[in-house]
Amino acid sequence: MNNQNYTTAFTVDQTPEEAFAAINNVRGWWSGNLEGNTDKLGDEFTYRHEDIHYSKQKITELIPGKKVVWHVLEANLNFVEDKSEWTGTDITFEISKKSDKTEVRFTHVGLVADRECYGECSDAWGYYINGCLRNLIATGKGQPDEKE
Repeated sequence: MNNQNYTTAFTVDQTPEEAFAAINNVRGWWSGNLEGNTDKLGDEFTYRHEDIHYSKQKITELIPGKKVVWHVLEANLNFVEDKSEWTGTDITFEISKKSDKTEVRFTHVGLVADRECYGECSDAWGYYINGCLRNLIATGKGQPDEKE
């Protein structure tokens, strides 16, 4: 049984503060319908993509230029048998300086290979994190809706 959480990382030329600001501009890189604030400790927001994915996140850690953590309060994933598979998981963004670059390390704690959602969810996270979020930080344009 593989219990390793899904994680991916990238580096950009921008500062940790610029990366932090882009991460908290969730609408700029994650497509779908987002409701609620996404940039203050304790904020709760919902994400909905058609009738396929609904989740409610709470920002539980927010360290400027260093770290963002969302705790998934509830989820309804209509493409897997256990529709609440994300409930209770944590979505983390760790930001660090690597010489003259900034590294963003994303981990979905609880999204592990032996869970049904892992394949589709890790593919989607790969697209949004390594594509849309990275582009938003590097160019100011996340272009999340182009996947649709």
